[in-house]
Amino acid sequence: MTMKPESRLTDQQRFDWLRLTRSENVGPRTFRALITNCGGARAALKALPDLARRGGATRPIRVAAAEDIERELVAARRLGVRFVALGEPDYPPLLRQIDSAPPILALRGRAEALRTAAVAIVGSRNASAAGLTFAERLARGLGQAGYVVVSGLARGIDQRAHVASLETGAVGVLAGGHGKPYPGDAVPLMERMVETGAVVSEMPIEWEPRGRDFPRRNRIVSGLALGTVVVEAARGSGSLITARFALEQNRQVFAVPGSPLDPRAEGTNDLLKQGASICTGPDDVLTALAPVRSSDLGAMLETGGDPGEPLWGEQSLFGVDPESTPRTQAGDEFDDAGGAAYRTGDDAEAARERIIALLGPSPITLDELGRAAEAPARAVRVALLELELAGRIEFSGDRVALRATADER
Repeated sequence: MTMKPESRLTDQQRFDWLRLTRSENVGPRTFRALITNCGGARAALKALPDLARRGGATRPIRVAAAEDIERELVAARRLGVRFVALGEPDYPPLLRQIDSAPPILALRGRAEALRTAAVAIVGSRNASAAGLTFAERLARGLGQAGYVVVSGLARGIDQRAHVASLETGAVGVLAGGHGKPYPGDAVPLMERMVETGAVVSEMPIEWEPRGRDFPRRNRIVSGLALGTVVVEAARGSGSLITARFALEQNRQVFAVPGSPLDPRAEGTNDLLKQGASICTGPDDVLTALAPVRSSDLGAMLETGGDPGEPLWGEQSLFGVDPESTPRTQAGDEFDDAGGAAYRTGDDAEAARERIIALLGPSPITLDELGRAAEAPARAVRVALLELELAGRIEFSGDRVALRATADER
C-alpha cells in the first residue's frame, strides 16, 4: 500500500483558517462553502463583507481581527495547546466524516489518542451511586479491551468514565475554550488526562461556555467514537442529544436499562424502546462494535480514511494537485492571485429572491428548496451561503429555514 505524503497547513494558512472560523456566522458548513467558492481562507476573508451584504445583512459582518488571533495563538502556546486542521494527519479520522466537522480543533495532549478506536460514555450529572459504579466498570472494561473512552468532562457519569480510563486513554471534549474549562473542578482531571489521552475544543481559547455550546460539544463527543453508551439520562437530558447526534452520524447507540421508578432512567429506557442496543456490561459493547471496528469505518482509524471533498485553494492539504483540479465552473472570474474570484451573476441574484420568497419558519430540505426555486444548484448554494452569512437563515442537518427576527421571538 502506497502511503500518501503527510500534508499540513502553513503557518499563514492556519492563521487564516482561525480568522475565518472565528468570524461571525461562519460555522463548519459555511466554512467549507466559503473555501470552495472563494478558493481559500484568505480570499474568503476578503469576500465576507460583500457576501453578507448581498445576503441582506443590516450591518457589517464581524470579521475576526488579526490581533485577536495573535492573542489566541499566544494563549494556546502558554497552555500547551496546538491547532489541528481538518484533513491534517493529527485530525481525528472519524470526526472528519461527520457533516459538521470543526475546521479547526484546539488539541492538548496526545494526538495518538484521537486515532484509536473509541467509545463515548455519557450520562447524568446528578447520577445515582449505581450509575457511577456501572460507568466506572464499563470504562475500565472498554479501556482494557483497547478502546479510548470519550466524554464531555461534566460532573457525574462523564467524569467517572474519564477517571476510570486514565491509564488506558481518556479523551475529553470541552464546551468552552481551554483557558475557560468547565466545570472548574475538572481541571485536575484534565491535567492527568493529557498524559495518556487528550482534551479538545473547537471554541476560542478564552471562550466562556454558554448553554447553546454544550449541544455543539455533544456532536464532537459522538463524532469521535464508533459508538455511544448512555448510562443514565432523564427525559430532555443533554445525553439524549448526544445519542441523537450519534444516530445522525451513523454510529451505534447503546443504553443502560434502569428502574422505571427512577427519573434518571426514563431517557435510557426510552432509547431502548426506540431501538438502541442494550448495554449491561462491556461485553455488550465489544461484541456489537467488533464488526464495525474491522469495517471500512474502523479502517479509517488506521489509514486516516478518505479526506473527502477537497477544499479548493488548499488542495495540497488533501494530497490533491491544484493544477489538475478545476477550481470553479465556467463563467467564474479569477483574482490577481489566481484564486477563484467570487462573482454573483443573474442566476444567483434571481435564485436568492426566489429562495427568500420560498423559505419560512418551517424547515425544508435543500433538495425540496432547489426544485421549488427552479435554479441551478450552484446558484442555490451561493444564495444560501450569502443568506447564512447575513444571519437570515439557519440549518438543521440538511434542512433550512428562515431565522426568526427579534420581533418574531
